[in-house]
Amino acid sequence: MPRQPVRLPKQRSRHVKSGILHAVALASVALSYARGRATGERRLRAELDQANSEIALLREELAIKDSRWERSPSRRRPHYTPIQRMRIFQLRSARGWTITKTAHVFLLDEQTLLEWMSRLDEPGARPLIQTLEPVNRHPDFVRCLVRQLKTLFPSMGSVRIAQTLARAGLQLGATTIRRIVREKNGPQPDAPAVAIVRRRRVVARYPGHTWHLDLTAVPVRSGLWVPWLPLSLPQRWPFCWCVAVVVDQVSRVLIGLAVFRAQPDSKQIQEFLDRAIVASRHSPRYIITDRGRQFWCRSFRRWCKRRRIRPRYGVLGEPASICIVERFIRSLKQECTRRLMLVPLSHGAMRRELGNYAIWYNRSRPHVHLFGRTPQEAFDGRPAPRRRFETRPRMPSRGAERCDSLGLVVDHLGEREHLPVIALRRAA
Repeated sequence: MPRQPVRLPKQRSRHVKSGILHAVALASVALSYARGRATGERRLRAELDQANSEIALLREELAIKDSRWERSPSRRRPHYTPIQRMRIFQLRSARGWTITKTAHVFLLDEQTLLEWMSRLDEPGARPLIQTLEPVNRHPDFVRCLVRQLKTLFPSMGSVRIAQTLARAGLQLGATTIRRIVREKNGPQPDAPAVAIVRRRRVVARYPGHTWHLDLTAVPVRSGLWVPWLPLSLPQRWPFCWCVAVVVDQVSRVLIGLAVFRAQPDSKQIQEFLDRAIVASRHSPRYIITDRGRQFWCRSFRRWCKRRRIRPRYGVLGEPASICIVERFIRSLKQECTRRLMLVPLSHGAMRRELGNYAIWYNRSRPHVHLFGRTPQEAFDGRPAPRRRFETRPRMPSRGAERCDSLGLVVDHLGEREHLPVIALRRAA
């Protein structure tokens, strides 16, 4: 039977642009669903395909930005700082670019680069090209360890790196690490003053006294927006997971974590809290939540009354109401779900991924609020590890072990590269 030709609408030319956006969004959603279903060797191929797609999208993003700057005269473009000029030459040396290629990539004139090269070793207090040297005299291998950590785990800040190395035995200040990794974030503008109305707050007095509970959506793909109405994908499986977390206020330990295919009701939340109480062997005195429909209902309040728990609700505009659990959710997404090449579509695989992160967060990740201790150490009342190394020959040891060189040992929990377990060893 011959195929009948597809008849296009007469006014199709008016909707070409919107049709292109719809087709791209549909293809992206279909690819995300197919990649999430892959297992075994097919999953490795899907991750490689996802990485290639991400590289292509980043190149397109850079091309759009470069085309905008190319239209403006070179004299009106922002000037590179002396440190950025040195980084340009370092990248040129690593990539083996010519002057013409370097000028084309960074939107510069060839004569400008030649002038910079002629003044590369220019002395003076404010040279044209300079490197940011640390003030203290730590050996080169210490700076190499810090830069290696920052390269392997860019989401770790200077305080996190300092506390991680302190747990492994190497004492460094956060300001020293900032200089080593060459951070160039300028001073942030002062935040506008906000009038805070003083209300009666819940004060957590010991670990397990106050819990924070909240829900969040974890997209399977990079986002939840599509060009058709209602301008977003349904916030349920297979487009996203709904994750419930419970965090202790004093120790910041992750008490419990649950994964749902859609927004859970109050009964499911109550069952999740029952499991968390049994697993932690602690029943809180207070539970702080927002005013979601799962918590702002008679059923949840009756459950709290049976467990002798007092529910408390966050206040809109109050900066300290539910900030603890919201900060944990940010860490969960930055350090786990957004680092995954493919967010699993299987419920069991998603629970395993988040379970690995929960173990790593509680036992191996130092917390700034806890002064370098892990949440599990704070919950159990244990101090941080006491072993210390001293690499500077002229500094007093003060009970630390002297050594000439150190090596960085990075293990990964559950073979997940985004969950590092860091240690130091004496170099041979």
